[in-house]
Order: sequence, then C-alpha cells, then structure tokens
Amino acid sequence: MAEVTPSGSGGPIHLTGPAVDGPLEIRGGLGGISFQLEELAGGAEKLDAAAEELAAVEVEVRRIWEDLCLYGNESRPTGTAALMDIGEAQWSIQAVRTELQHISQQVRDCKKDYEVAEAVMSFRREHALTGLGTCLKQIRDAEVTGSFNRDAAELALGNIPALLGVMYGPQAYLAGKIAADASAAAHVGAATPMIRSLAGLHPRMLEPRPVAAREVESYPVELDASPAGLLERARLIDERGDGYIEVLKVDNGGQKAFVVIVPGTQPAGGEMGGDNPFDEAGIAEGLGYGSAEVNAAVLKALRAAGAEQGASVVTVGYSQGGIHAMNMAADAQFRAEYNVKYVLTAGSPVGSIEPDPAISTLHLEHRQDWVPGSDGAASPDTRNRVTVTLTNDVRTDDGEDPGLGPGHKLTNYQEGARLVAVSDDPCLVASTAVLGSVLGVGGTATATRFALTRSKPPELPPVAVRKPMPPPRPSEIDRAR
Repeated sequence: MAEVTPSGSGGPIHLTGPAVDGPLEIRGGLGGISFQLEELAGGAEKLDAAAEELAAVEVEVRRIWEDLCLYGNESRPTGTAALMDIGEAQWSIQAVRTELQHISQQVRDCKKDYEVAEAVMSFRREHALTGLGTCLKQIRDAEVTGSFNRDAAELALGNIPALLGVMYGPQAYLAGKIAADASAAAHVGAATPMIRSLAGLHPRMLEPRPVAAREVESYPVELDASPAGLLERARLIDERGDGYIEVLKVDNGGQKAFVVIVPGTQPAGGEMGGDNPFDEAGIAEGLGYGSAEVNAAVLKALRAAGAEQGASVVTVGYSQGGIHAMNMAADAQFRAEYNVKYVLTAGSPVGSIEPDPAISTLHLEHRQDWVPGSDGAASPDTRNRVTVTLTNDVRTDDGEDPGLGPGHKLTNYQEGARLVAVSDDPCLVASTAVLGSVLGVGGTATATRFALTRSKPPELPPVAVRKPMPPPRPSEIDRAR
C-alpha cells in the first residue's frame, strides 16, 4: 500500500491569479481566488474525513495484529508471516493517513496565507499605500487619456475621508462627517448615510422621487442575445431619447424570459434632479438609495410587458444603468416578484453592490476608464461575479468629444463583449453559458419601450418676509410734554 501514498507527488499548493486572454484580464467566477479557496477548504475537509476513516481502519488492523500474536509460535505460513503482513498493512495505512493529514494542513496554511495577504492589501489600500506599479500605470494612462484610470480612481475615491482629514484637519466639520459616514476610508457604498444627508441639503436635486413608467411603443426585433448584442440594445435605447428603458420578451424553447435594458447617464444640461431619472442625480439615487424608485418603475414596466410573477429576468446596464441593473439583483422586493438570473454591466461602478449569491453577473471594465472605480471599490472576486478588464490602449480621435474618456466609450465595451463571447477561458465560458441558458441564442423577440419620468419636486414653502418694525410711538407722557 505504501506505493500509492501521495508523498513527494506534485508541487507546492498555490493559487492562480487573474487569467489573461489577449486584452482580457478575467477575475472571479469559477477560476477566481474565492472559488479556489472554497475548493481548497472543501478538499481539506474531504482529506480530513478520509484520514479519520483510515485511522479507524488502522485501529482495526492493530487489533487483528494483536489477536494474531497468539499464533506467533505456529508454523511460518500461519504464524510469523501473517503477523508480518498485517504489521506492514498497518504501517502503510498509517503512512497514508499521516500524508493526508499533512496535505490537509498544507491546504489550510495556503488559505491562511492568502487571507493574511488580503488583510495586508486592505490595510495598504485603506492608507493609500499603493505600489509603484499602480503609479506607473496611472502616469502612462494619463499621458493617453488625460485623466485617472480605474485603479487610481478606486484608490483616490476610496480614501476621500482620509485625504480630507489630512487636508482640513480634525476640526473640519465636513471632513469629520464624511469620515464618520464613510467609516474612515471605506468605499462609497459605505457612505450611504453621507449621500442621504447631502441629499437632504438639496431635496429638489438629490432626494429620490417617485418614477412613473409609460409604455411608448412595442415591436418585434431580431435579438442577438450575446453580451455584445445586449449592449447594442443599450446603445439603441439611449439614442431613442432621454428617460427610456427597454424590456425584451424572449421565447427560449417555450420558456419566456425578459431582458431589462437601462441606459447610461444622460446629462441634464441644466439643473439636476429634473424629470429624467437617468440624469446625474440618478447616480446618487443608485449609490445612496439602492435605485428604489427606478426599481419600482421597472417592476411596473415588466408587468405591462407581460412578465408573469416568477419569470426569468436578465438586467443590462451601461455606466449609470449598470448601477440600477445591479440594484435590481440586490433588491429583495424585486427578486420576490421576478427570478433575476443574470446581470451584465459595462463601465459601471458596482463594486459596493451585493446581488443575491445565486445570480450570475458579468462586469466589463476598462483599465483606462475611471468610471468603474468611482465608487472606490473593486468588484468582489466571488464564484458568481466575473469581472473582465479590457487592457488595450484606447485614444480619443482628433476633433472627437472625449466625453468621460476614451476608455468609457460604449463601442469599446461592445468590442470587449465580442471577445468575451469567443473566449475559451473557463470562467467566461461558464458565465456566458448561464446567459445562454436563460435567453438561448436570440432570434425574434418583442421590444417594448417605456418612458420613465421622475415626479416633480414638492413645492418649497413660501419664505416669510420679515416686515420692518414701525418706529416706536411716543408715550402719553412724552406727548403731553
């Protein structure tokens, strides 16, 4: 039995980092660190269980050996030889058990080492102790785009409270409030109380208000159900005008599924907080209030589009739209009515939003795009979340409006989505397979478009005008004089 022991086989136990497939850097999913740690922990438990079983066998073999000792003086075939064979069996079992326990301990040590490394990295991040590599990448990308890249944005915005404390000192009220609300250098998602308090200072602009959904048009379309095809629907709905969303009804082998398409930020052009829920104020609603009013409007739109309770839903969003798409997956009330299966985001700051663990998500980000890092948090590396970072260099053509930077352009993300669809990386294959199981390959679908309108802000109470006090009237005595 000794020849089957795993002693000396293989190499040291280690984890693999993000996979790279051409210009795609893939993190999370079935190849992610978290999944590897889960597998290691599960493997260690199985090794421990096997070692326990072998220990029981070892005890039984020892008992048999002791019973055979009474026959040690018998003839060799029935005495000494039997004792030797049983003794060797016991030693072999003991060797295998010991090796299994050793491997199990190695696995647990590997997991512990990674957790320590993660704690160190979190400490470095919270105290803005970034590495030289991050700085060099930022300098290089700034020469191309003239702005932050994603990693620099995450670092800077994740440390806003600490930076304000350094700049303004401990007596600065605003710095102190932000530091308290954001829990001392936590990401924007932890600063919900701060966002809400700021909204209270200007209710006409930032406080969410009820959003109405009105059906505008419905017609058949040929749907490309790949990630690139779904992002094309986001481009088309944005071209339709301000405040529109699209609900696609898909027939996948007799099973009805629905896709919600949400556009990116549509600048107000004037004062924020108007009737378009996707203006700049919509970002505050998404990050500070969980898109509560937009989610309620989307529920109405799904019902109007024919989605029955329990229907499978895929949500898709670009930029700000990705915040709302993820908030639908995180909203217990939304999930109580519909079965959200998949979320696709592109260029969206969604690292601080936690969807239900059963929902698969695919996040497309670009290294030169600061917007995905604007919540100060990287998308978590978990089994159900795959983050694809596009690492190719992009530039703004001469005479072209740079917008939020060349890395944030939807066309770049569409090209990245096409690369995702043809990649043979196991994480991406598994992720897109989930999307395909819900929507199939596409084909004829029904597109219903809705105009979403934010209600008017409450009328401000009239400001009381203080009348000037009349001059004091002379007393009766003075008049008599």
